Amino acid sequence: MTNQLADFKRYLLVEKGLSQNTVSSYARDLNKFKSYLDQQKMMDFNQDRFVILDFLTTLKVRKMANNSVIRMVSSLRKFYRYLLETDQITIDPMQQVDSPKKEQHLPQVLSQAEVTRLLAAPDTTTAIGIRDRAILEVLYATGLRVSELTHLKMAELHLSLGLIQTLGKGDKERLIPIGDVAIEWIKRYLKMSRSTFLKPGQSESILFLNHYGRPFTRQGIWKNLKKMVQTAGINKDITPHTLRHSFATHLLENGADLRVVQELLGHADISTTQIYTHVSQKHLREVYNRYHPRA
Repeated sequence: MTNQLADFKRYLLVEKGLSQNTVSSYARDLNKFKSYLDQQKMMDFNQDRFVILDFLTTLKVRKMANNSVIRMVSSLRKFYRYLLETDQITIDPMQQVDSPKKEQHLPQVLSQAEVTRLLAAPDTTTAIGIRDRAILEVLYATGLRVSELTHLKMAELHLSLGLIQTLGKGDKERLIPIGDVAIEWIKRYLKMSRSTFLKPGQSESILFLNHYGRPFTRQGIWKNLKKMVQTAGINKDITPHTLRHSFATHLLENGADLRVVQELLGHADISTTQIYTHVSQKHLREVYNRYHPRA
């Protein structure tokens, strides 16, 4: 079974072109399933749907979050389809297993006033502050995922055209417009700050560097953001993804088309983008209730 999982990981990476993070997520789910089969003294993956349903029931008994169970079903579905296509099984048991309904949790977003306070939090009299302000401006101006930000290269800046280029999930390339304010902070960072972080002999191609002169990790961006949120006096549980949520929500609140927002975010399915329409509608109701005399 271990060899089958290793072959499946290679298939996802090489043939499907999925990112390492996505493949690792599938692998974690399938290793949990393998551990369950091991405990039940089952020696292979060629099982019927009742075994899989029993496994999913144990996850619910252990209080696994509903969305995590949905992801598990998705991982199993993709894995068993692969086993069928490669003639390792003759019947796909997942064809008779339904996915649980996804719970709709509205993403945490910042108000436009809170974004303004957050952007003003870094001390821009220092090289670190200029860098951090540029990072915040880019995240909010483009809606980049934090992994896309940490991999953003100097060669992917097309500032004279008002564009940046990025590779998203599944190595899908997209061009994203970037506003004048964010461009100005990138230029200020390049002129006044970036050389501070480069170490002798380095010619790092990544745009944003940490104090070691290396690309940021996702955790490093998150730790920096946490400090700036505290400085801004914002009492919300903010992550780098919150700026992505806020980017999309504020576009819709100000009249952007949903398909355009989908393209900017790099969502393969528009249903993923539609969550932001609920956030936008919630905002409209709040404005109505606050200002309409008969609300």
